Amino acid sequence: MNKDQRQETIKDLVKETGKISVNDLANRLAVTPETIRRDLDELEQVNEITRIHGAAIPYSPSEVEMAFNKKMVVNQQAKKDIARQAAMMIKSGDTVAVDIGTTTMHIGNYVDRLTGVTVITNSLAAAQTFNNAIEEGRMAGQVIVLPGVTNPMQASIKGSYTINFLKKFHFDKTFISCGGLLEQAVYDFDMEESLVSSTMIECSDEAILLVDKSKLHQRTLFEVAGMNQVNAVICDADCPDGWRTYGYSWYRV
Repeated sequence: MNKDQRQETIKDLVKETGKISVNDLANRLAVTPETIRRDLDELEQVNEITRIHGAAIPYSPSEVEMAFNKKMVVNQQAKKDIARQAAMMIKSGDTVAVDIGTTTMHIGNYVDRLTGVTVITNSLAAAQTFNNAIEEGRMAGQVIVLPGVTNPMQASIKGSYTINFLKKFHFDKTFISCGGLLEQAVYDFDMEESLVSSTMIECSDEAILLVDKSKLHQRTLFEVAGMNQVNAVICDADCPDGWRTYGYSWYRV
């Protein structure tokens, strides 16, 4: 097939699979990986696909948040490494808040030998992983799922009732995710979900941001918090030069 036919096939395969590797495309289309990389570069330039490390996923503009199941495959190992570091920060007896995200959802997979922990979350995925930790005996405590309106596309709960209920709590630690991070502020896509995260931070002694390097230097729709409200950042990249204005800790995984 010629280049145009090949690129049409690539678009169809990316749409069908949700994520497909360069090597898989090369094998299916009987061309070299270098040819596929050139095709992906051209397709990304015209907003037909989005490149990720060694693979392609359906196009997602920075102004529009990908669906939860699509986000899960992006930088997946980095997100798990970040979540593992976050889990180490939870101590027995803590009351913690966990917001929505494909990084924060993994924290519960890595907690171990904890007692008396209370987790409050608006993430249906995070609630499940912490419930699994209780069932498997890695954590003793309880999981409180915040009330409100569900957003099926993000496996989340949001709304005014969510925020009003949240204000009744005090947290030792809050773990938040984001859609973008600049030197001065944390950003996300959805206004209502961002307000839930902001309220978690306001009700907490310590705010810990979980962010993979793809979010650095990105501004999305809504400001969640100023970096002066963040106590620690966990990331798979070093802190950008000049960003430590506010004195938070930066943990590289």
